[in-house]
Amino acid sequence: MATQRHDVLVIGGGPAGAAAGFWLAKAGHDVCVLERKAFPRDKTCGDGLTPRAVHQLRAMGLEPAIAAHHHRHEGLRAVAHGITLELRWPEHPVFPDYGYVVRRRDLDRLVADHAAAAGATVLQATEAKRPLLADGLVTGAVVEDKTTGETREVRARYVIVADGSLSRFGRALGAARNRSYPQGIAIRGYFESPISDDPWIESCLDVHDRAGRSLPGYGWIFPLGDGTINVGIGLLSTFKGYKDVNTTHLMQEWAATAPARWGIDPDAVLAPPTGGRLPMAGSVHPKAGPNWLLVGDAAGSINPFNGEGIDYAYETARLAADLVDEALRTGSAAPLARYQARLDEEYGLYFKVARHFATIIGRPALMRELTRVGMRSRSLMEWVLRIMANLLREDELGPAEAAYRAVARLARLVPEPVPA
Repeated sequence: MATQRHDVLVIGGGPAGAAAGFWLAKAGHDVCVLERKAFPRDKTCGDGLTPRAVHQLRAMGLEPAIAAHHHRHEGLRAVAHGITLELRWPEHPVFPDYGYVVRRRDLDRLVADHAAAAGATVLQATEAKRPLLADGLVTGAVVEDKTTGETREVRARYVIVADGSLSRFGRALGAARNRSYPQGIAIRGYFESPISDDPWIESCLDVHDRAGRSLPGYGWIFPLGDGTINVGIGLLSTFKGYKDVNTTHLMQEWAATAPARWGIDPDAVLAPPTGGRLPMAGSVHPKAGPNWLLVGDAAGSINPFNGEGIDYAYETARLAADLVDEALRTGSAAPLARYQARLDEEYGLYFKVARHFATIIGRPALMRELTRVGMRSRSLMEWVLRIMANLLREDELGPAEAAYRAVARLARLVPEPVPA
């Protein structure tokens, strides 16, 4: 069996994997990124890039390419109980006050190509079948060329696991989701729309079927600027009937009852809708081993407040790349031992607050009442947007920051859930 060797092997070429590959290649390391499919390939996603994600793409030097070819949005249009509020992304000293909507087939190829241009070896249609282990370390992977069926070994000193929410490679290393944490489920499809250049991404907080009955979860419509829109619906596992929900039915009803201004023909979906499960709030453990790290969805790095994952994929990938870079430069794997602590410092309390929020909104009656009250106040919803999008400011204490800190103080007192 043929063997190739690198400093770092990255399993997965999505947002987290491609970003990790870029940062490590930029630092001068020999890094190989394995992507199971060939680009361009589709992924189930809302396609929305929030200010946090744009900040990371800007840091990688990719915003000009995004801005030139993809649709920019100014904020969130919230719709509930007959009220519509257009909420601009807040001003922030670090993050921009706008976002983009980019199909994942385009975004992931763009970042992977950028990693390759920086010097990374990006192997498409190449699947990591199983890890190679020796003396407690992951020394690489047995990989299969999906085009030829040939297998070979790819060996490396360090491994970053970025193979998505199912993370078969992570599970093979002993990582598992804590089932007491919330999990999301979502489904989406693409439709034509006469207002695909709308400057707002839209979220409906009280979804109903065609008979007027309330449906669990929330619906979204994200305009792509090319004559099409991304239409989807998601819900959390904290909803009592979560396991019995028919997501295909949810999608059909939401497409049929979405606001008329979008001009959606529910019978004219451009491709069969696709869905998936979303591990949230850092629910996967362990996230690190002696010479390996989990990043992005593979680490459960999805925000329970709003289902965002792309920004946290880019952020955790950059953090992991920094630690692996330090390990390679110093000749010691010790920096990887700081990974979990760095994640806790950056996201631990925020994700804990979000987990408790997920429990609350899993009760439909309570959720309806909260949204009914919230939608009556633009100021309150602006605070909520700042908190849910994780755009709180550290340089000033505004109403949103004060509210979050008060809740966070209470959350600190609640014990962490026992793994289930």
